[in-house]
This record gives sequence, structure tokens and C-alpha cells, in this order.
Amino acid sequence: MTTPVLFHEARTFTSVAAAARTVDATKIYGIGETEVRALDGVTVAFARAQFTAIMGPSGSGKSTLMHCVAGLDSLTSGRAFIGEADLSALNDRELTILRRDQVGFIFQAYNLLPTMTAAENLTLPLRLAGRKPDREWLDTVVEVMGLRDRLHHRPSEMSGGQQQRVAVGRALATRPQIVFADEPTGNLDSKAGTEVLEFMRNAVDHMGQTIVMVTHDPMSAAYADSIIFLADGRIVDEMAHPTAGRVLERMKQFGE
Repeated sequence: MTTPVLFHEARTFTSVAAAARTVDATKIYGIGETEVRALDGVTVAFARAQFTAIMGPSGSGKSTLMHCVAGLDSLTSGRAFIGEADLSALNDRELTILRRDQVGFIFQAYNLLPTMTAAENLTLPLRLAGRKPDREWLDTVVEVMGLRDRLHHRPSEMSGGQQQRVAVGRALATRPQIVFADEPTGNLDSKAGTEVLEFMRNAVDHMGQTIVMVTHDPMSAAYADSIIFLADGRIVDEMAHPTAGRVLERMKQFGE
């Protein structure tokens, strides 16, 4: 079947350019009898100012795809791009700088520094890069993430949902080309998870952010503009304007 390339109209912002993409991406672990083909010739583009979810059964390659396109892991063959930058053409230092300046990350573990306030955690990546924050942009992040009354609180003084909102804000603070989120609500209860997903949705709609999220949860995926489905390291389907019901029906075909 033809591999889909995702270029759907953004809800608030539009652009024909991709924030990130892969061309014939292949990732192989092990050799001989132990060889595992985690990605098998994946070509996909993630449009700017869009919220895309990646779904599939365990072992389908969804986290591997995210890690490779984010520059956290290297491909065995094929190419991955952030904007126009070919990741395979960058040395370690260049790749580190690109990830720091162009990419935001959100994971299940909030990874906040416990001795720092929310405001200090928000600006940590900028300080590490020796850059001054864009105060107008940072103020927008704080407003959209609903963090105004939590800026002087340390992580121990915040709920899990509030901590994850700080983590989302930190990922946005550098104004990255793209944010990758790996099961960002996995450690949250349903109320806090919904809150975080709504803030991520707002970041796309009102800040023009690009988000790519790996998830197994149909309710979470329904916040996205588009979903790509992986199985056995290949893209097997896509869905525009998803609903939780449609996603659940599609996931049943994987036996999950």
C-alpha cells in the first residue's frame, strides 16, 4: 500500500512545510537470528502547526520512530529531517545543538529539578544554552499553560498534572520547531491527563506549535489533528480528525 504523508490543514495556522519528516526510515536492532526490524522503510512528514499522534500495538515501532526523527537515536538506513536539517549529516555536537534549539521533549516522567521553582524549571534549557528568554513568548507560554499562579512553587508543592504542565511549558519555552511527547499523560489520573492534553491542544491552536505524540490511549489520540498507525515497523493506516470511538475501533484490529 502507499505510505501516507500527512499534510492536513491546521486548525489555526497553515503551512505546506514539514516540521519533521523521514524518508525510507529503517531501524534494525541485533544481527542474524536476533535481528529485529523496528522500522521498515517509513516515509512520513509531520506538518507544521499540527498535532499528530502515533499509535500502534506494543513493538510496532512507534517510540522508535519518534526517537529517530527527534535525533535521540540513529537510523540504520534512510533519512530523518528536522526542518531542512538532515540528521544523518550532523556530527554529535551539531546534533546536540539542534536538539537543544529546535526540539522540545515531554515524557511520562516530568524530569523537573526538585530544588528549582516552576519558573526556574521553565527557563532551564535556555539558561543551559546561554540564551536569554524571549519574555513576550515566555509570558504567552505561562498564560496558555495556566501556570501564572504556580511560578514560585517547587515540584513538591505541585500536583502531578501541574508538574506535567510545567514540563510542557519547558518544552515550549525555547520556541522549538517541534515538540515530541512520549505517553505524556501516562503517570496522570484522567482529570490531570485531560488538563495536560487540553494545554497541548491550545499550544497548537493558539501558539502555532507542532506536536508529535506517541500514545496507546484513544481518548488522548482524539486531541490530535491526525493519527498514523504503525504495525511491524510500517505505517498501515492514517486517520484525520479522529474521535475516541473511531480510534478504538481501529485499534481493535490490532488485537489490543
